[in-house]
Amino acid sequence: MNLTRPLLVLLLAGVSFIAAQTTGQRLFFHLSYILAGLPLVALVWTWLNLYGLQIDREHTSLRAHVGEYTRERIVVHNRWWLPKLWIELQDESDLPNHEAGFVAYLGSYEATRWTTRTRCTHRGRFRLGPTRIISSDPFGLFRFSRLIPGSGEIIVYPPTEEIATFRLPGAELSGGSTCLIRAHSVTPHVATIRDYQPGDSLNRIHWRSTARHGRLMVKEFELDPAADIYLVLDLNERTVVSLPREPATTDERLSTRARQRQPSLRYRQPPESTEEHAVNVTASLARTLLAQNRIVGLLTWSEQLEVIPAEREERQLWKMLELLAVVHANGQHSLAELLVAEGQRFSRDTTLIIITADLDPRWVTALQHYLYRGIRAAVMFIDPLSYGGWHDPEPLLNHLASLKIDVYRLQRGDALADALHQPLVLAA
Repeated sequence: MNLTRPLLVLLLAGVSFIAAQTTGQRLFFHLSYILAGLPLVALVWTWLNLYGLQIDREHTSLRAHVGEYTRERIVVHNRWWLPKLWIELQDESDLPNHEAGFVAYLGSYEATRWTTRTRCTHRGRFRLGPTRIISSDPFGLFRFSRLIPGSGEIIVYPPTEEIATFRLPGAELSGGSTCLIRAHSVTPHVATIRDYQPGDSLNRIHWRSTARHGRLMVKEFELDPAADIYLVLDLNERTVVSLPREPATTDERLSTRARQRQPSLRYRQPPESTEEHAVNVTASLARTLLAQNRIVGLLTWSEQLEVIPAEREERQLWKMLELLAVVHANGQHSLAELLVAEGQRFSRDTTLIIITADLDPRWVTALQHYLYRGIRAAVMFIDPLSYGGWHDPEPLLNHLASLKIDVYRLQRGDALADALHQPLVLAA
């Protein structure tokens, strides 16, 4: 509470009283009495203005994705007979861009409503409230506030999209029938036909296509829906590359508020770091694979090891999204350590999808041990060069491609469906 103005009024009251004693004029006596009683009246007024207020907060949903809008309605009730001439409400939620503040007049036993729409720009778990009510007297001498506890929290998931063009790496065995129950043996299915390459097994040759094209053609096999798929998300803080953060200009802040007044549309900016890019890719892959009735799990090592076992249940996607909403790249363990630590989970019918921006070749060595066991892998490499990194990833990517691993190079601003349409080809 700032006492400068009340003390100034009391000083003027003292000056008026001295002037009244000196001149004997009744005007100065009345003025000194009014100025001396004004702070007391303002103090009582301000305190009573906060009495009898109740706040209700209503949310359309406590779950949202980045790029979506969340709506909240705040209702302020005056439960007392005394009107509230000036009430200011300030929301202290930590949800970015959430500006649920307004000034209202409330008559006796009246209520006012305020609806706010906030565009979710960051994933995470955010607090809704507390709410601070501020009251002041008509003369601005006192300013009191009261803090009302919050009403819960909202979880903002990373953005997701289904990637129709993405295809998993083929399985090792040929033949088999579709098996929609979980099994220990691999039952792959033919997905496509391609040209023969040195090293391909002879039992993969498709003789009818060979006769039709006049050259050797071999079968590519799709992973059986009963095989486990693990998304391995690298959250080692030493591998994160971020674009330099620039302060928002006045025009940008105004444009943000203008977008909030527009109809509820998804608005999404490119990620600002390899961390956010990797999380977004992981969420989209989880959505795509689970929509294909695959058995999908998630492994990552942030502050602690996080494991979501491979399942096909309906809740699996939401379990993954809730984890991806709150994890951050502050882990101290490398991707190589993660692969070694969780190796007992991977059997011969497992496919690993690794999402990383790590240029350290040690994790490739760890991955090779699983390739020798028949485990298949695909790598979603988040290119650090597109985020201002210095080191060229070409040698690492060529090494992965030479191991016959499907490698996808994802750069900032690329459409995910286009980037995952076809893996990289080994450079000559």
